[in-house]
Amino acid sequence: MASPHQPATPTAMPHSSLQPIRRSPLYEEVVERLRAFIDIEQLKPGDRLLSERELAQRLGVSRTSVRQALTALRVSGLVEIRHGDGVFLLRPPEEVVPSLADQLLQSHAQLPAIMEVREALETQTARLAARRRGEEDLRELRAALDAMAAAIDAGEDGAEADQRFHGAIARAAGNDLLTSLMDQLADPIDQTRRASLSRPDRPPRSLAAHHKILTAIEAQDEDAATAAMRAHLVVVADVALVPHEDAARRARQRRG
Repeated sequence: MASPHQPATPTAMPHSSLQPIRRSPLYEEVVERLRAFIDIEQLKPGDRLLSERELAQRLGVSRTSVRQALTALRVSGLVEIRHGDGVFLLRPPEEVVPSLADQLLQSHAQLPAIMEVREALETQTARLAARRRGEEDLRELRAALDAMAAAIDAGEDGAEADQRFHGAIARAAGNDLLTSLMDQLADPIDQTRRASLSRPDRPPRSLAAHHKILTAIEAQDEDAATAAMRAHLVVVADVALVPHEDAARRARQRRG
């Protein structure tokens, strides 16, 4: 029996009863709120959801978190995002399997690999775009950067215009197979884009990097276009969403 002056020996607790707390990214919580909203409102396939701005206001979160959540729902096959038209339900949430959380975790773990594929593909598209671009291609590239600058000035991240710029480079490359590959990878590439642009300082830095790429393409300097694209993607890769993977990569670089 413990004395009145000594605390009793604590009862041993099994390790399984005290697990680390996992803090979910904010956009995962937004995903679950949207799934619940779809259920409560009894929305049917083809129904239109609230606008991005309305969702951000009602949920009390940033538009960046809403965009990330909508991208995750699109990857899972729950919604369709029609740029300029809105977000539409494709199927009831209960039909989406496996669980959305599992899909998100798997896709996050693959971000470093996705960035390696982006570097391989997009440095080549930049080189070919510098070689083959026409005046219409240059007009589209400039328009995309004007749209990105306007979005940033309005306090947004410019993700849609960023996507437009990279898509225009792929088309200017004049290689249908490369364009097809980029289209097939659109969703995972969009996740890396939004992961990077979610950092407060990244949208203007990304815009500046895009201008360097455009300058090289305008000058038809293939080597400069390749180097500018590679430098841009190195910065994007530096904000991979799996910190331990990013730290391991840096450690390998230091050892090398």
